Amino acid sequence: MAETKYYFIGIKGSGMASLALILHDQGYEVAGSDITQYTFTQTPLEAAGIKMYPFDAANLHEGWTIVRGNSFEDDQVEVAQAIAMGLDIKTYPEVVEQLVNETTSIGVAGAHGKTSTTGLLAHVLGGVEPTAYLIGDGTGKGIKDARFFTFEMDEYRRHFEDYTPDYAIMTNIDFDHPDYFTGIDDVRSAFQDVANKVKKGIFAWGDDAQLRMLKTDVPMYFYGTSTDDDFRATNIERSPEGAKFDVYYHDEFLGNFATPLFGEHGVLNSLAVIAVSYFEKLDLDLVKQELLSFTGVKRRFAETKLSDDIVLVDDYAHHPTEIKATIDAARQKYPNREVVAIFQPHTFSRTQAYQDDYVDILDKADKVYLTEIFTSARETTGAISSADLGARMNKFQGILHEDSMDQLLDLHNAVLVFMGAGDLQKYEEKYKQLLNA
Repeated sequence: MAETKYYFIGIKGSGMASLALILHDQGYEVAGSDITQYTFTQTPLEAAGIKMYPFDAANLHEGWTIVRGNSFEDDQVEVAQAIAMGLDIKTYPEVVEQLVNETTSIGVAGAHGKTSTTGLLAHVLGGVEPTAYLIGDGTGKGIKDARFFTFEMDEYRRHFEDYTPDYAIMTNIDFDHPDYFTGIDDVRSAFQDVANKVKKGIFAWGDDAQLRMLKTDVPMYFYGTSTDDDFRATNIERSPEGAKFDVYYHDEFLGNFATPLFGEHGVLNSLAVIAVSYFEKLDLDLVKQELLSFTGVKRRFAETKLSDDIVLVDDYAHHPTEIKATIDAARQKYPNREVVAIFQPHTFSRTQAYQDDYVDILDKADKVYLTEIFTSARETTGAISSADLGARMNKFQGILHEDSMDQLLDLHNAVLVFMGAGDLQKYEEKYKQLLNA
């Protein structure tokens, strides 16, 4: 196996990029292909010296193991060539599962919060014990003789059913990906299938009614702020610096903890990490220190101070629940500033399915701007538009295009929260250029 060379089809995908970095760290030869336009995931790949090519059948050679991205069918040019050549083809989940079986593994699942929780878990565990990780923001790290491996488990198309982790953290169950799942019961059944494969224990958010419905053979521990949660945060103090809180496991006081994270989810994610640490018998004083030094993951409340009175926040939020959490975090950290939401709706099917929620939740900002809907290759048209959404909002200010970003120049003493899972950064860059002109 030490001689294996890995070629990734779709290497710039967030999970694929992370996995490529892990295998590179482990000493394997790694290369791959993808679209030529820039994505934020390619920077660490380039820094590692991993070669990337445009899709081309001529890229494939004998002796390489092919790692196939989840979104590629048999007729994709390189997949078809790999099949014709008889190369060893593995799916992304199959290769991740190899890592799962080599360590004490903790998989993180949930409609929202996977990346933030995995990043926090990797940071804390990695500060105490050797820890490899795969995070959905395109970062990954392989560690020789790692004790822990923490990784994201994506529910889309039930991809996470390929994994058999020792532990699972489940942040929530919500109806997302309406292009695939038929409704909340379908989503819950997928999580049930994953729960059946966990080997040692599950840590789940106690306020989630769907998670409470799961039936498991392994112990299930709930975390939250309610008296019926196993791991409980009490005496929570939120401020512009973060949050402080006491933690109990049943009646056992585990200590006073603090996090520089914002929003209710900052405390909840920390609780999940503390729970794993407790059961793996880590020194909780060391865990406290590591929680304090966590600065976040890519595209999750990533802040840039642009001037004395303007802060830009870049966030991946594209589901109503995520948007609500991001606006809540902005209010906590910047209580004396105007919160301006700039949202790029992501796919027609999601926008159609959640239009009422988008209207209600975005109106919690002081002002709202929208871009046109970001389309996917599978879905290029739809029966709803951003203008339709905006027309129903009280705080709506207008539709943004790259050539009309000057609408934002009149904003002062504001935090501009750019949210979306598409190509939102091009709007951010245009705004920055105008601001500095």
